[in-house]
Amino acid sequence: MSENPNFLKNKYNLHTSEEVLNAKKRTESQTGEKVKGDPESMIQNYLDRLEGLVLDPDKKQSKKTVNAESRPRALSLLREMVMDKYVRPHKEKMAENAARVEERAARTLGIEAQYGQEELAERGEIAVTDVEKSLDGWISYLSDANEPYPTWFRYYAFRNILDMGDYDKDKGEFTKRSPGTVRLFPDIDRGALAYVQQMIEADKNPEILEKLRKAQKSAALENIPEDQLITKEKVANFAKLSFAKQYTEAIKQSGEITPEMREETRGEWKKYQKDTDPTALWASLQNKGTAWCTKGFGTAQTQLKGGDFYVYYTFDKQGKPTIPRIAIRMQGKDIGEVRGVSDNDQNLEGNMVDIAQKKMNELPGAEKYIKKSADMKLLTQIDKKTKNNEELNKDELTFLYEIDRPIQGFGYDDDPRIKEIRDTRNKDRDILIIFDYEPNQVAHNQKEINENTKAYVGELFPNIFQVLQTEHIYTEFPEGKIRRYNIEIGGKNKDELEEEMKKQNIVISDWAQDVFNSPDFTTSKTKQNETLIRLKVADLKTKNQTTDEIFAKAKELGLELCPPETGPNFRLQNQTREYIVIGMKQIADSVRHPRVFTLRNSGDALWLDSNDARPDFRWYDYYGFVFSLRPPEAGRQV
Repeated sequence: MSENPNFLKNKYNLHTSEEVLNAKKRTESQTGEKVKGDPESMIQNYLDRLEGLVLDPDKKQSKKTVNAESRPRALSLLREMVMDKYVRPHKEKMAENAARVEERAARTLGIEAQYGQEELAERGEIAVTDVEKSLDGWISYLSDANEPYPTWFRYYAFRNILDMGDYDKDKGEFTKRSPGTVRLFPDIDRGALAYVQQMIEADKNPEILEKLRKAQKSAALENIPEDQLITKEKVANFAKLSFAKQYTEAIKQSGEITPEMREETRGEWKKYQKDTDPTALWASLQNKGTAWCTKGFGTAQTQLKGGDFYVYYTFDKQGKPTIPRIAIRMQGKDIGEVRGVSDNDQNLEGNMVDIAQKKMNELPGAEKYIKKSADMKLLTQIDKKTKNNEELNKDELTFLYEIDRPIQGFGYDDDPRIKEIRDTRNKDRDILIIFDYEPNQVAHNQKEINENTKAYVGELFPNIFQVLQTEHIYTEFPEGKIRRYNIEIGGKNKDELEEEMKKQNIVISDWAQDVFNSPDFTTSKTKQNETLIRLKVADLKTKNQTTDEIFAKAKELGLELCPPETGPNFRLQNQTREYIVIGMKQIADSVRHPRVFTLRNSGDALWLDSNDARPDFRWYDYYGFVFSLRPPEAGRQV
């Protein structure tokens, strides 16, 4: 697919921008070759550099972890620049705006709500975090090299969503962002994005326009109204619109799957062969209510180059299999992904799970989806029982609250039914069933703790982990689970630890290697047991969530910094794929930045990594830390 630099030239005069001119200079300096001075060549050079930095297709860059996701260093820097420009400087105004909204809402209920300075500061932190998370979703999606979008379109979409707020349903348009707004960035509609790309490509490429016109006139769309046919004039007018209006129009084109349609399970599978014309697949998805990016012509073409594509269509009112409900995309010979139409995150509907499972069993690579299918079946069973007001048993509750492990689904995000069902439950009652406890065995504050206490759900207090030896400690149930790990440290030097990690195929990042190589990295010759406490930053309730504040709060709770060797030993002895920060005294890397070890995964590989841990570095509430639990008299200080 063309990179379409001409579109960006006409839209923004991008060839005259500082970033494009600087990219030309850098390329010439690095390669010794001249970049042509025409607008298209200059923009294309910029896009090529952008692809190399942000997507890192050749895996040349060091990685940094954000939100437990490993990203190229250049992308991490870009993220920080964007957050610093569009979000963080406006925290005070965001806090005031959020407070005004909440005060107005309270007054409509006859409640007088007022915010002091402390409440405003807290509200500002919450607002910034919420907005950052909504922007982070776009950064993750548009920087994913596995998604089928060309670089010019990724740039175009990202540049524009920075100026957009969420969708105003009353006005039927996206709001424009202003400094200090608490509105989230737009939701990601993958199908709508594919439509926008398709229409712009059709405007710039007559061959694509002709393919779309032929596709619309195919048998699958033979009854399409004349005013919905794609024409040269329509795509030209569409390309001239602002991105916000293009995205709005694309969302309106989605169509919908009605509740009646969702009840229908009878249907047929259709296979679209690898490397075949994408017209039939594309045509079958138009105006059918899916959020699949495959309903963009270019995307359908790209995905069919990667492998076969299977769609399950249920019967429409005329008894024809035309309603797409399940997609199975093959990547080479194995299943690449399985998607449904339950929501915008493409989860499977409950009544589609068995149908999808049966088909997957016929295809190679189904093994990794077996667990997901079993989880979705059980969640569907629980959902039905909940709607029928039937009691859930201990095993079902243990599963629902993810006590032993997370629930796995097919969508991009958690299945929304998990939260919906939990919100209907009496959690205090469910805890008693799950753990077989009596009411007087669960405490909710320090005063309620006695010799019978076996579980605690409430705010953490000083020396809580010395007072309570139970493994069932929560700040909130079940999200605020505090975990204990018992590991062995000592007895191995640096070289032996590295050798053992190589044997276990554990990847040591360049930054972690820096920490290893520092003279401040030490090990003990004597073996000893270490108890680790894992909690999240949100559990600590510090003010600005800086490294210094987190470490000080850990000390107050009766925890201590881990010795340097805890990180590698914990990685060797624990297969967790969770992103975990080791609470340890910082060790400088090769450029003198203070760092701490972290544990993470990438694909199938387990990693020992490290993260920036300057004293004033601000950690978000979802980060998990481990600290060492020692008797008060042990004396090692945080």
